[in-house]
Amino acid sequence: MKELQTLEDIFNKKLFRIPDYQRGYAWGKKQLVEFWEDLISLDKRRSHYTGVLSIKEVPESTTSKWNDEQWLIKRYKPYFVVDGQQRLTTVSIFLQCLVEAVKSHPSNDGISEEDIFLGDDTLSEVIKNYIVITEPKHRITKTYKFGYEANNPSFEFLRYRIFNEQSPGTLTETFYTLNLENAKVFFTENINKYVISNGIDSLSDIYEKLTQKFLFNLYEIDDNFDVFVAFETMNNRGKKLSDLELLKNRLIYLTTLYTPEEVKEDVKETIRKKINDTWGEIYNQLGRNKKAPLNDDDFLRAHWVMYFKYSRVKGNDYIRFLLDDFFSPKSVFEKLDVSTQQINVVEELVDDTDLDDDDSFEEFGTEITKKAKLSLKDISDYVDSLKSAAKYWYAAFFPNSSEVLSPQEQIIMDKINRVKIGYFRPLIMALFLRTEKGDPQRLQILNAIERFIFVAFRLCRAQSNYRSSSYYRLARTLYTSKNVSETLVNINSELTQDLAWTLEEDGTFKTSHFETFINKKFGPNGEGFYAWSDLRYFLFEYEEELKKSRGVAKFDWKNFITHEKDKISIEHIFPQTPKSDYWLTRFGHFTGEQKRFLKGSLGNLLPLSLSVNIKLQNDDFPDKKDTKKDKNGQVIRSGYNNGSYSELEVADLGKDDEWTPEKIKDRGLALLRFMEARWHLNMGSESKKLSLLHLSFLDESPVASAAEESALEEEPSA
Repeated sequence: MKELQTLEDIFNKKLFRIPDYQRGYAWGKKQLVEFWEDLISLDKRRSHYTGVLSIKEVPESTTSKWNDEQWLIKRYKPYFVVDGQQRLTTVSIFLQCLVEAVKSHPSNDGISEEDIFLGDDTLSEVIKNYIVITEPKHRITKTYKFGYEANNPSFEFLRYRIFNEQSPGTLTETFYTLNLENAKVFFTENINKYVISNGIDSLSDIYEKLTQKFLFNLYEIDDNFDVFVAFETMNNRGKKLSDLELLKNRLIYLTTLYTPEEVKEDVKETIRKKINDTWGEIYNQLGRNKKAPLNDDDFLRAHWVMYFKYSRVKGNDYIRFLLDDFFSPKSVFEKLDVSTQQINVVEELVDDTDLDDDDSFEEFGTEITKKAKLSLKDISDYVDSLKSAAKYWYAAFFPNSSEVLSPQEQIIMDKINRVKIGYFRPLIMALFLRTEKGDPQRLQILNAIERFIFVAFRLCRAQSNYRSSSYYRLARTLYTSKNVSETLVNINSELTQDLAWTLEEDGTFKTSHFETFINKKFGPNGEGFYAWSDLRYFLFEYEEELKKSRGVAKFDWKNFITHEKDKISIEHIFPQTPKSDYWLTRFGHFTGEQKRFLKGSLGNLLPLSLSVNIKLQNDDFPDKKDTKKDKNGQVIRSGYNNGSYSELEVADLGKDDEWTPEKIKDRGLALLRFMEARWHLNMGSESKKLSLLHLSFLDESPVASAAEESALEEEPSA
């Protein structure tokens, strides 16, 4: 470790590359803001300790393959950045933004880079010292002072989008490239604002503070020190490494442990390239949706469930298995005879609240067969599986933008995501891996999973981990199956059998589970079906059914779901606070509780195509039906007659301008009949359904007292 060094010292006669075992640029808003504030607020008479940079000289066997750097390596030493890449990446992007801001300022219009100054350096010197050097003889080759090793999408993005090199061609964009882009946008915007407030000369002060006052501990790792171990054990101050990133480093490290007699160098290089390509594909898939990147470790855990085994999982059991057991260095070496008998093992007494279902304590006995010594083929097979699985993992989350699913599969996968998929992702990933697009059995299983989730969890309110370990186990059973078709038949049968508890002896649906749940929603001051958390999913499915025979969608799911506390897209047809004679005439004779039951009953709830609930509120039904216009004929708000298909159906049901208790009952029964047909249920007699709808009293219709009748106008608004 040398004394503290400035950025100018660090970049002097050095080339920096991020090695292939590291992640991409991960800094976000918090870290960028902190960097900017540290720099701007720094008194230029003082210094700022920025952290440790750990580097290791790149061996000649590696640099010999670096075509663009060959001409410069004679005078510049190439280094891998083992720790500190986030800071170096940020510095490089910031300096590029600084150069662009100075060059584009009107005061420098028409002036060459050799004649524009930033502090004591010309812009051409800044570029050469910190960003890029152009080979002087032919001026074709550009060598970047900082970048990524190998064929990394982030390096291409850095060159063409951040450093503005021309003719990029097609660029791969990932979550990490989005972070690079965000950093440049952030610094460009803030530098421009700073210039407006402080003048263009103020950028020279910033440049000098960054290059002269930001100090680093530069740590050069000795050749005898293993760079892979260093990377894995160092403290990464910016952002904790994900398990997926640690695993990549570990796999590459393991390839270095085999002796030349065991594995030739060219074979090791092939495996290492495969690992790099695989992680590139994984990060490409995880980051394909830039606005909603998928979590690294969720993917790795789901793959572990499918590839190895499922036993009772707590916390980070899966990564401990991968790093400490299966892919540990000791697995590569010959087994040593080590005694641990004299060790006193003690376990901390903890309250175990992380219980799974009853069979979670089983060891399923489906562990992958592991040799006494981990072979290179074991590593290769595992990496192949990860690569194959990545695109299907993406497809499970974003089916409509995936090319590996048929249109029908995209539709049902969308439904599974809407109904909240729970623990089925490993099984679905295995299903996609072992079947072809358009396979009828694939579609059958997806439909069975959606039905299982809706019936078991959304209607019958089973615990969220009900049968979870069973379906984790089935994920690996399917993945390793030699007879996939037979295995799928068994899985479909199990999905059906696991719903047997939801049926009466005569085969009808046991509505008591759902009714017990709904009863609580209808309790004192309760809102009934309006408070059912899965009401949106159910009503959206009904809307989709109506759409089949009527045309294009009236509203999209993403526009229908809102914050849990904001339910304005669900309308009470008979309103929450009815005040007019219209409602009093039709509902005034019911008790206060009965009126509350009518309001919260399923048939009285309607999804709106537009957020007009606040405008409809307590209007009479005829007014809710029709579009409301002002005296100039301008539309004030829409009505049911030009709304969603459900709204149109209600408008037709009330075409006589009547919305009565009977119509709430009829529509509620119709919705339950749809539920029966859609999820293959038999909910029994009409009286059972009326009981579920909380409308059994309609056959009795007791007359309210005068006091209750007058209370109609005093009921509080929801």
